Parts: sequence; C-alpha cells; structure tokens
Amino acid sequence: FLHYQAIVSRTPIIRSDQMMLLVVAALGLVAFYVYKSIKPPPPIPLPENVSEISPRIKLNDGRHLAYRELGFPKDEAKNKIIILHGFASSKLVDLKITKEMIEEHKIYFLLFDRAGYGESDPYPSRTLKTDTYDIEELADKLQIGPKFHVLGMSLGAYPVYGCLKYIPHRLSGATLVVPILNFWWSCLPLNLSMSAFKKLPIPNQLTLGVAHYFPWLLYWWMTQKWFAPFSQNPRETMTERDIELADKYTKHAYIKESALRQGEYVSMQRDIIAGYENWEFDPTELSNPFSDDNKGSVHIWCALEDKQISHEVLLYLCDKLPWITLHEVPEAGHLIIHEKQHFEDIIKAACS
Repeated sequence: FLHYQAIVSRTPIIRSDQMMLLVVAALGLVAFYVYKSIKPPPPIPLPENVSEISPRIKLNDGRHLAYRELGFPKDEAKNKIIILHGFASSKLVDLKITKEMIEEHKIYFLLFDRAGYGESDPYPSRTLKTDTYDIEELADKLQIGPKFHVLGMSLGAYPVYGCLKYIPHRLSGATLVVPILNFWWSCLPLNLSMSAFKKLPIPNQLTLGVAHYFPWLLYWWMTQKWFAPFSQNPRETMTERDIELADKYTKHAYIKESALRQGEYVSMQRDIIAGYENWEFDPTELSNPFSDDNKGSVHIWCALEDKQISHEVLLYLCDKLPWITLHEVPEAGHLIIHEKQHFEDIIKAACS
C-alpha cells in the first residue's frame, strides 16, 4: 500500500489550464477537419493552350465562355437557337438532326459551356440570374442578332426560366425539354410538389434537400463515403429505352471528361445549387413575352414515361400559363432529346 501511495504521489497531475489547452486543441483539430471536408477545392486549372481547344469569348467581368457554332451561317440564318446543355454535359452534346433539316429551316445553333463546365471559366457565385445574363452577353459578343431562341434540356433548362423572366425582350422563342422542377417553388400546391418529390429515389431527395437548405454543405455531401448521393439503381430514374440511350452516350466518354475537366464542384454541383436554391420568382409569375406584334412561342416537352420529371406538375404550370404549348410524348423517357425523331420534332416546333 505504501509503495502504491509512493507511485501515485509521483504521477503528474494535469492542471485545469493544461486540460483547457487539450480541449481547445482537440476542438481546433475537429474544426479544421470539418472545414477541409466542406470547403470545395479550387477548380482544376485549364491548359495554357485552352484557346486552341475551343473558341471562347471574354465577358465584361473578365471570365471566358467557351462555345461551339453549328448549322447555317448566322448572318443568313432564319432561326437562331442557343442550346443549353444538360447536367454533367457540355457544348459537345450530339444534336440528332440532319443536314437537310438544318438547311430547310436555315438553322444556326450556338452551344456553350456554362460557367465551370468544359473550357468556360468558373463563377463561384453562379446563379440562375448570372447564367441568364451570360447567355445574353454571349449572344451580343458573337453578334447573332437582337433576338434568339433558347432551348434547355433537363436540369440545363433552368436558365430558360431565367431568360423568360429577365431578358424576355431578347427572345424569339423558348423551349424547355423535360425541364427541371424546383420542388420549393411557392406557386406549387404542397400536395403536388411533395407527391412529385417523393417519387424520386430517397438518395436523390436527400441530395436536392441539401442543395436547397444547406448549399454550403453540398460538396461534402457529394464526396462523403457513407451514402450514395444519387440512386445507384438506374431503373429507379430511367426507362429501359433511357438506359439503352445512356449506354450509347457513355461510349462518348470524352464529352463527360471534357465537361468536368475543371472539377465536379464548379460544374455539376453548382448546377444543382442554381437549379434548386430559392429563386427570385416563381414560374407562374412569368408573363407572355410574345404578342401579335411580337411573334414567338414557348414550348414545354413532357415525356410521359419520364421517371424524373412529374407530368402532373408540368400540367399544372401550363394550366397557369396557357400561352405555353405543352407537348406530351407517349412512350418516351427522360432522354427524349437523344432520340432523333423526337429531337427533330422539337426543333420543328421551335422554328414554326
């Protein structure tokens, strides 16, 4: 017992100030780990010869947008269509249209990479509004004329809503193909938005919820290893035809590699935030930009077998905005844009 007492008496006692230092150090390490986990990495630098890879224009704020022109010469074109690529895609998306149809309708196509995609400089504060004005400035820098048609697909359709809101005077028409639905639009009845939301796989619901309520946490959510941010079962979000088309599309791996060359955060994750954050307006507040004196039209294309975009919500929007023409395509899924016949129908309607 005396020997034990002697050992105890020689054991150093941690003072309260030392304990406080240990606690502060531990909290500091935890805070550093959390900070590193949620802070997105800087974009991967573009190669020095980027201008040789793709033509780019310089915006007024100093950023560059990469673009691609197809079809009829813009100075002679009757129809000028700006294509807004989908999620994790780019200006290299393959347009399923024949040369004969382009010449018949005299179509000029302008495709570009949204900020952070492909060879376009990233924009950390990218929103629906900034993407909209990027489109207008791109059109002006390339001198395609005072009016143009915008065509957006899937998640990439959100800037079309922005064009209808912020630059309607620049539009000759607008087309939304299986367009994004922001489940937090206040114009939607709660039962309708929740019904559409709950049809998505649970991982997808969680990811969109993080993007909406905690956008600063999205990078961590998309890179953590505990839960998959999106459903791993393609049949939960795609039809059999969609899967077949996706398999063909993935053979062109260079398109996705090019699209995400600066990193996933500045490209597709910023897309998710821009699409599902709180907008400054609801779609039902939009006004018809066209009249008898200002010809043009707006189209929404709904694939009736689409497992991602609610038919009921699109019906509701078009009921509130009767100046929009709703096209319901039977036996078609979310990747309708990659079906030649459907894409040509979409373009014919845009040119009518």
